[in-house]
Amino acid sequence: MISLSIANNVAEIVLDAPYKLNSLDEQALADLAQAYDDAAAAASRGEVRALLLRGEGRAFCAGRDISNVTPETDDAEAYLGGLVQPLLQKMSAFPAPTFAAAHGACLGVGLGLLLATDVVYVAENAKFGSPFAKLGATLDSGGHWYFTERLGMHRTLDLIYTAELISGTEAVAQGMFSRAMPADELLPNSREIVSRVATGATGAFSASKELVAHIRDQRLGLWEAMAEENAEQARLCKSADYAEGFRAFQEKREPKFTGIGG
Repeated sequence: MISLSIANNVAEIVLDAPYKLNSLDEQALADLAQAYDDAAAAASRGEVRALLLRGEGRAFCAGRDISNVTPETDDAEAYLGGLVQPLLQKMSAFPAPTFAAAHGACLGVGLGLLLATDVVYVAENAKFGSPFAKLGATLDSGGHWYFTERLGMHRTLDLIYTAELISGTEAVAQGMFSRAMPADELLPNSREIVSRVATGATGAFSASKELVAHIRDQRLGLWEAMAEENAEQARLCKSADYAEGFRAFQEKREPKFTGIGG
């Protein structure tokens, strides 16, 4: 149910089990992790400079596939801590810009996949929230942290207690994701943006990706973050892309980046 294609320096990973809203069982998680490993290997060879994750059918990902789960013997810790979290960490560390195009249901592990992606574009009618109250379960895959960060304590618990869902338009308005688009424009627009990014200065993008992660995870203050920026800029100024960017500006032409960041 997981496919990977690579063309024109873009890796596209597809969740392709529309009959079950792309919900993920243990094997699907392993296959998804392998797809990211394969794409990362291609990135190391200079063949991938951006990645797009999407889902087929009516939904991006409805979460964990619980159709064959026996509650009495379910090992949720093994599924979440042993499979989901390592996958999300792998996705977050991907060595090039990553994007997701999300539509329909984006719940549970599906939400986690988005949280581990650099840039998320959503359909206006996409659905986010915590429907787990009806299962006697709770929000997972980093959802508590992310909702509290973006929505605050009261709105987070409101969504958890009521199991109500919010739309893609609402989610973007509340600072959860990057852009909301009409559903029929989501994939073509996302592909166009990703293709453009894949021709950019990949090394500089990777530096910014690491800086943003440090600011988030280490709660850096202004001057600490600025010091890291200074160090990254000093490193980048020795790269081929840095030299090309400055030359192109001075020569009043479009730069032709190689993706080599120094």
